[in-house]
This record gives sequence, C-alpha cells and structure tokens, in this order.
Amino acid sequence: MAADTPPKPQSSKPLALYVHWPWCLAKCPYCDFNSRPLSPGERDQTDYRDAILRELDHYAEQTGGRALGSIFFGGGTPSLIAPDTIHAIIDAAKNRWGFQNECEITLEANPTSIEAAKFRAFQDAGVNRVSIGVQALNDEDLLALGREHSTREALQALDIASAIFDRYTFDLIYARAGQGQGDWADELEHALTLTNGHISLYQLTIEPGTAFFRQNMSEADEDLAADLYQMTQEICTDAGLPAYEISNHAKPGFESRHNITYWTGGDYIGIGPGAHGRLTAPLTPDRTMSITRATHQIADPARWLDAVNTKGHATAKVRELGRYERLEELVLSGLRLTEGLDAARFARQYGQDLLSALNSHAVLDLQNAGLIEVDQRGVRATEQGRLILNAIISRLLDDPNPGNAPD
Repeated sequence: MAADTPPKPQSSKPLALYVHWPWCLAKCPYCDFNSRPLSPGERDQTDYRDAILRELDHYAEQTGGRALGSIFFGGGTPSLIAPDTIHAIIDAAKNRWGFQNECEITLEANPTSIEAAKFRAFQDAGVNRVSIGVQALNDEDLLALGREHSTREALQALDIASAIFDRYTFDLIYARAGQGQGDWADELEHALTLTNGHISLYQLTIEPGTAFFRQNMSEADEDLAADLYQMTQEICTDAGLPAYEISNHAKPGFESRHNITYWTGGDYIGIGPGAHGRLTAPLTPDRTMSITRATHQIADPARWLDAVNTKGHATAKVRELGRYERLEELVLSGLRLTEGLDAARFARQYGQDLLSALNSHAVLDLQNAGLIEVDQRGVRATEQGRLILNAIISRLLDDPNPGNAPD
C-alpha cells in the first residue's frame, strides 16, 4: 500500500522524532547511511531549516494529540548545523506536539565539529544529550577508518561534552583490521574511564555499497569476533555498564530513550532526506492487531527539498506493514534488547500471544540448548545465544504459524 500521507494515530504513548541531516565533512568508508560530503554550495542552511519546519507541520497534523518523548538529530554530522537552526527545530517541535517525561533530545557530533562555545549553544537550544562519533582511540586506526579527527581531538571533545552535558555517549568500532584481544581490552578499559553512563560498541561490519565493500575489505573471523564480543560484555559489566542492547551499554537510567522506542516497536516520525518512520493507527472493533505503516522520505537532499517546497513534505511512500513483516520487525528489534521480547507489550502490538506467534519447535529446541530463556515475562536470548542472535531469530521466525504467514 502506498499513499502520500501517514495515518492519524491517537495514543497517550509518546512519539519519538528523528531529524536527518545528510551532510558530513567526508564519507567514511564503512558508512552505509544516507550521508554525503558537504559541498560549499550546501553550507547555507536556511532552505533546509525552512523545509524541516514545513515537514514538521505536515507530520504534526497527522499525529495530533500525541507528545514527544524524544528527539534525535542524526546523520551525517548534525553538529555541523548552526545552533540557531537546532533551536528553531526544537522550539517548533515543542509547540506542535508538546514534550512528555523530560523529553530526551540527542544530537550526534563528530570531534572535528566540536568546540565548547558551539556545544553550549546547542545546550541553550534545548539539546540535553550528545552522541560523539569517536570510533577509535588511536590515530592509526582512525586513519584506516577514514575519520577526519585525531585521538587528541576525540579526547578534547569528550572533555567538552562532560563539562557541558549531564548525559553524553560515544561510539567505538571494534574487531578492526589487525586488532587483537589485548589491543581491544586496553582501548575499551581506557574508553570506560571517559564515560558518564553510556557507551555504544559496534563490531566492524562491511556493508554492500560502502567503500570498504568495494575494496574487498574483510571482517574479523567468527571466532575472534565472538571472543571480542564476550570480552566486551565482561569488561563493561565489571565497570558497571552492562549491555541493555546488543551493542549498547549503560548504567541503569542512562539508556537511550529514543533508541529504545525503535527496539520496542514504538512509534516514531522520520523527517529529512532518507528518514524512515513508523506510525500505528488505533485499534478498531473489528481488528485485534493495530495497523502499522512505514513512512519513507525522499533520500536525495535536492529532490527532498523540492518536494517539501512543492507539497509541504517529501514522503516518497507510506507502506502498510503486512502481518508477518510486522512480526519480523518486532522480533528482530526486541531480541536485540537484553530484556528481550516483553510478552505483554508484544500482545498489545501484535494482537497475538508471543509464544503462539513464534515457531514452537524452535522455541523448545533453543530453550533446551540454553540459547533463549522463556517465562511469563517473555523471551530473551541468553549470553551464549546473543553470540548467534541472527541464527536464533531466523529459527524463531522459520515456518510461521498459518496466521502469521507472509502476506
């Protein structure tokens, strides 16, 4: 199903808002996001800001009566945006939706675009959490990853963030070429001294369409990757930052509220070039499962801007998720969380008991093998199971019950 406008859900549950800034100083060779180098002709942000505000208006009309629980400025490199533009977007979002539960407002930043005065201006604009793309803590690997900053700049950026924001996080990539267990253990232990409650740790994956893929770069072999993953869990847990999601670690209370919305199947609006969203219509008396629609914005910035200027939004399509497709999304995202799939939440979202929606033979086999835990709260992967999570998800979704079959 395709349409020009999303549904009009009404719910007391807060929405999440994602705002995409597609430009960065340079395209990293491992990056498969909708991002591109910022050209001199694109440095004037006035048109982009005005278009974002118009698209905000469009989606606010579709989702009236709901408040925002989080806003996330992602990219690209949103810290390249002028603070007054960030302020205008946050102010408009608050006026159009209202904020709920001390709205978490996160802005992604790269160390090359961080300075104390600008970060204070972002805080004054309403940002209360920053996410810094550090990626490595040695210059040789930063160069190999195509990063524009040095280790010194990364450490300075974290110092600035810690002085200005109560909540901040940063990313590291591990299982890098030539990286051994001892190398990663030393780097991670150093990194944990720089956190204030949250860190994201991703294994290097080579995605199709990236420069690394075209260069035939190889990922770490499975045994080393597994060893590095287990080491990561142990070191972070010992430091008081256990995993709450397969790649994210936090002290209790420091988890990313915005990303949890994604992982628990909540509703979110996606604005800006290439942004995606999920919006759920209210239940009707004749349906046990809510209708969830996926929204997709035009990816090319110039075409996106033209569309917004022409019709007030740049939604390329709105697609109703089929029953099995919705099941896939809930299971894929929910099992990434350490707490796993919550049975009560799943039943509300999917209109069916969790265990009856999964492959019953696979549930029993995986439970007996010690790869998943099943109880009245739901289903979750064990520590051993998280090492082969993709295989577990595939088994649980294999040979679905007739009522779950792909549409």
